[in-house]
Amino acid sequence: MEGTIRLNKYLSDAGVCSRREADRLVEEGKVRVDGEIAVMGMQIRPGQKVVCDGKPVGEKEKPVFLIVNKPRGIVCTTSDKDHAENIVEFLNYPQRIYPVGRLDKDSEGLLLMTNQGDIVNKILRGGNAHEKEYAVAVNRPVTEEFLNQMCEGVRIEDLNVTTKPCRAWKTGSHTFHIVLTQGLNRQIRRMCRALDYHVMNLKRVRIMNLQLGTLKRGEYRELTEKELGDLMRMVEGSTNLPAREAAKVGKLTDPAKRERKTVNSGYQGKKNDRRSFDKDNNRKSFEKKNETGKVWKNVRQNGEKKPEKKAPASPESWKPGAPERKEHKIWTTRSRG
Repeated sequence: MEGTIRLNKYLSDAGVCSRREADRLVEEGKVRVDGEIAVMGMQIRPGQKVVCDGKPVGEKEKPVFLIVNKPRGIVCTTSDKDHAENIVEFLNYPQRIYPVGRLDKDSEGLLLMTNQGDIVNKILRGGNAHEKEYAVAVNRPVTEEFLNQMCEGVRIEDLNVTTKPCRAWKTGSHTFHIVLTQGLNRQIRRMCRALDYHVMNLKRVRIMNLQLGTLKRGEYRELTEKELGDLMRMVEGSTNLPAREAAKVGKLTDPAKRERKTVNSGYQGKKNDRRSFDKDNNRKSFEKKNETGKVWKNVRQNGEKKPEKKAPASPESWKPGAPERKEHKIWTTRSRG
């Protein structure tokens, strides 16, 4: 409908949360529109009153971007089964903010938090290939073979996936740094486990251009103007669509692919058939291989009709000496009432 906006996008644009988080809040019944519990896919019209988790959603707030040094033992989700303290409660920031991505409970380090929902997926989507760097300590000496395997990609059986190539380098006898562009759940821990290593400590030290630096554990700071400007330039060409949808959009916007799709979309023939369209001569051609492999071609001017097929031979045109054709009558029986 004209003038309306999807509820999850409305909440994201208002700085409440990301679209995915908005969908979760709607499913949990924590969003109301004009006093009624909202439903998934709901459209919001101008003037409607939206309340999320008991708080009215108003005009878009001033953008907030924070770098946080998350301590171990703090979770990044509000739906933790163990009811551990989450990062939002831990910071107790005066404005509603949420983390960009996650660090698991046993990990620490750099966490970006914001109230700008649109930037979240642009940073997190694996297809955008934005870097995240980690400092890792393991229980065994770090070898060249181990680093090479980590860089080339590790098969993770329980996810039925092989990790993408990455960069890793040794920093100590039992420590190394690794740079990922993927975002698989507990990816580094799974990769190490697959190679018979156990992670003793995991700390994120960088997201794209943002460095943890000397920020103390449990503290946070705002991004500088330069950091924010560089970050916005880096995500400018990124998509917030899932990989499959982004790939479809890319195909439709690629002129070469769109041209090929237009030419070939009208025919789906047999494996040995080929159809093409010669734009320069305005001619269509059709080739077909018969069972003996011989190729015959029919080329005609665009717009010409196909030659009419000859009528089947009549009895008068049968070849002399051909066996006489017999007519068979079909008898039907009707059941007597």
